[in-house]
Amino acid sequence: MRPTSLLIGWSKKHIEKTDMGRDIAEDTKKESPRILRRRVRELLSSEDFEQVLSELRKISPRKAINPLISVFYDSDPELRQKAINAFGQMVADLANEDMEVARVIMRRLMWTLNDESGGIGWGAPEAMAEAMACHPRLAEEYVHILLSYIREDGNFLEYAPLRRGALWGIGRLAQVYPEMLIELDAAKYIRPYLEDDDDSSKELSASALRMLVDETDLIFKNY
Repeated sequence: MRPTSLLIGWSKKHIEKTDMGRDIAEDTKKESPRILRRRVRELLSSEDFEQVLSELRKISPRKAINPLISVFYDSDPELRQKAINAFGQMVADLANEDMEVARVIMRRLMWTLNDESGGIGWGAPEAMAEAMACHPRLAEEYVHILLSYIREDGNFLEYAPLRRGALWGIGRLAQVYPEMLIELDAAKYIRPYLEDDDDSSKELSASALRMLVDETDLIFKNY
């Protein structure tokens, strides 16, 4: 995650068909999750976001979800962010077709953030936020859950990197649906992180607050 930037951009540089490699749709015929994961990772190395989405849609958003989630655990932060961006678009596509399918995916991400899951939901808060940013109905249904992850009286995420992910996600939603967060009095829950021991959390909270409150309301002058 890059705390000083809420969203890593995609350039519009054209990537030739030969650079994209084999058509990803061909790999789906082999029905190999391993091959599909490899191909999705290969696609994400492209700088052309629209081309990436086009190729992912050839295999259907449903089949693209698992390979994209697998990249959330990658050591390359830029590649992870690209996977999160693409994931949001794929979940939005699914929500347009069948909201319940999209809800199942959102609940799956929520489960990975639960202690009972036995794992660490790397990228889950960010992915939830990106899906919401791409689809207003999902935002209406899940924004309060995302906000609860930074609240000590809510579903507080004890692990700092996941909590930073939730702060990033809140900032992402503040870009798109500030009114939803204002209605939930989100600034009240974000503001304490301006005094957090973690510098990244300070920066993320300040960025989100700038989109929700007047500059004069910020506590730290340098944010």
